[in-house]
Amino acid sequence: MTQHSDTAPRFGVWAPVYGTWGARTHPDDPPDASYARTRDVILRAEQAGFGSVLLAEHIVNPSAEFDVLETWTAAAALAEATESIELIAAVKPLLFHPAVLAKLALGIDQISGGRFAINLVSAWFRPEMGHLGIEMPPHDERYELSAEWLQVVRALLRGETVDHSGKRFAIDDLQLRPGPTSIGGPTVYFGGESEPARQLAANSADVFFINGRPLDETVALIEDLRRRPRLADPLRFGLAAFVIARPDEDAAQAEFERLLALSALDDKSRLRAGTDPAVAMMRVNAGVPRVGTNGGTLAGLVGSYDQVAERIAAFSAAGIELFMLQFQPLETEVERFGAEVIPRVRALTLTAAAAAAAA
Repeated sequence: MTQHSDTAPRFGVWAPVYGTWGARTHPDDPPDASYARTRDVILRAEQAGFGSVLLAEHIVNPSAEFDVLETWTAAAALAEATESIELIAAVKPLLFHPAVLAKLALGIDQISGGRFAINLVSAWFRPEMGHLGIEMPPHDERYELSAEWLQVVRALLRGETVDHSGKRFAIDDLQLRPGPTSIGGPTVYFGGESEPARQLAANSADVFFINGRPLDETVALIEDLRRRPRLADPLRFGLAAFVIARPDEDAAQAEFERLLALSALDDKSRLRAGTDPAVAMMRVNAGVPRVGTNGGTLAGLVGSYDQVAERIAAFSAAGIELFMLQFQPLETEVERFGAEVIPRVRALTLTAAAAAAAA
């Protein structure tokens, strides 16, 4: 039985670290990956009612020879520039020693006043590691590394003194000061499709990010994760999705078709060639037309303002607490979503809560 959410959903936006989250040929959305643009987008999102931002991490842009924003320096700057939004920085264990990463995270935690979180990513784009001269272990070994890495990081983020001797890392009597701003330290987000990824999430994450997919598939995945043994507080869930919301369904569908056509013009050969074939994320609903990454429009958030709000409410009732959203063109669609969809979702949530209280 699916456990229903009893809280209003939260909304996040993917920062444009690659310049865009849709077609690179879009006439109104040039691939600008500058910090200035990201800062301005996130400030607009904060004012529009968004509560989180996710900064993906790559050293080189996986799609083409475009710029890519460095995640952790940008997160530190955003911690100073923003007031209320949660800052979620992605991190690949292959790139950071766990103690160094924990020190960075605690620093941004202090700058932000406790608004910082990390999103653990076990890596999938082989050419990136090749450029860096870093060996990329096979798929399951990457998750073994991530599990040990996260064990060390979480202990340090909690303010504990760590002595660790493992297969890959050795830590000797280390405590980081200053410690976390809150008990337990920064929130840990994690996502993945494979069995090792799901098990790591059940064991060690706070929030599991689900790649966009239809509601019934999302429900099945949530139920699978909730059946797994867990010692900590119950696992919470987020959903990645690309949104196309318009005053009516026909207009939204027309925009979807336009974005699909524009996306088809992009050269994705480098991305396909560099993807580890063992990465299950790339096989979810393979072949189904979509816009955006990490499932994108597969979640079905394409339609009228009312339709999109109702579909979000249904996902929320199934257990999704955070919707991490992509848009194109980013600036105008963030404001549209804040003005038209968020109020509708809030109204639906209040109505459902009132009905539940009266039952």
